[in-house]
Amino acid sequence: MAQSEKEAALAAVPVDGDAPTIFDKIIKKEIPSTIVYEDDKVLAFRDISPQGPTHILVIPKVKDGLTGLSKAEERHVEILGRLLYVAKLVAKQEKLDDGYRVVINDGKNGCQSVYHIHVHVIGGRQMNWPPG
Repeated sequence: MAQSEKEAALAAVPVDGDAPTIFDKIIKKEIPSTIVYEDDKVLAFRDISPQGPTHILVIPKVKDGLTGLSKAEERHVEILGRLLYVAKLVAKQEKLDDGYRVVINDGKNGCQSVYHIHVHVIGGRQMNWPPG
């Protein structure tokens, strides 16, 4: 039986700084993924456990200690902006013209299961409020 996102987050062990994660293997093309966008700083690919008709993860290619948003420092301002801008580009590319949700999970209670900062772009259906 597949593990729920909450179970995965509770089981995840926060990594220290730049310790490798599954995302590093995706960046290095060591494991397959469906890439929808790539540039020199960012990679975007389809989530293997989608929470909507469209669910894409946008990640920095270099983690630089940015395991989660709570670890952000002033030196990360440029890459954080780049992640959000690419989220917008991907949403346009995916024709999410009626809207979409951008999510950054942080820490165990935020349901973060991979400690390499990532932005979720979820769309293709009506979202509900409040989330979670």
